[in-house]
Amino acid sequence: MELKRIEYLGLERVIKRGSGEIVAERDDALFVRDAVSGSYLLACEDAALGIKTLDAHIGADCDLLMISNHALALEAFERYGFTQKLECFQVAYYGKKPALDGRLSVRTAGESDLSMLAENYHLIGEDELRKVVERRAVLIGYCDGEPVGFIGEHLEGSMGMLFVFPEHRRRGFGEALQRAMIADTMERGFVPFGQVVKDNAASLALQGKLGMKRSEGLIVWMWK
Repeated sequence: MELKRIEYLGLERVIKRGSGEIVAERDDALFVRDAVSGSYLLACEDAALGIKTLDAHIGADCDLLMISNHALALEAFERYGFTQKLECFQVAYYGKKPALDGRLSVRTAGESDLSMLAENYHLIGEDELRKVVERRAVLIGYCDGEPVGFIGEHLEGSMGMLFVFPEHRRRGFGEALQRAMIADTMERGFVPFGQVVKDNAASLALQGKLGMKRSEGLIVWMWK
């Protein structure tokens, strides 16, 4: 299956980096397990085919699942006993590598930064955060030698974890940090992409300002 749609970039990433194991594939469906995040990802635009694929291959270890088709995802959510979900637009950057904000310098976070990161970012657990840091996937930004915030890459490859310290907000550092992560991702040979919860207007506006292209449909992450 060709992975040309924005909604499919998560599958493309894990396959390209070598952590994605193909569970099932045909011309119009691809089901993959990512060894890094432990998540399963399904690209399929036909709901009936998607359910047939999941019925044949979904296992008891499937606690975290991403589906690229919104209608199919809502059916799968009820069918397989998931309890929580996030409905998101996927955004991706296809432009030239962005110039970095001259005020900002960045470094890669290490183990010594874990307590600071955990204290300020609560959307993932500390075990997952440690894995992200071990993968050298968090950038900390500095202005005049003082930390202003950080941004990271989730285990399956999407940009996120953006946090600006309160005293440095409304100064453009969120945009600057994301540009730094976009540049870093491009230098590693990948298409930068991320996910924005469907009703997060402020984040969607920021992505547009950065030149990120938005998916037409919604993808859905679900877990138990």
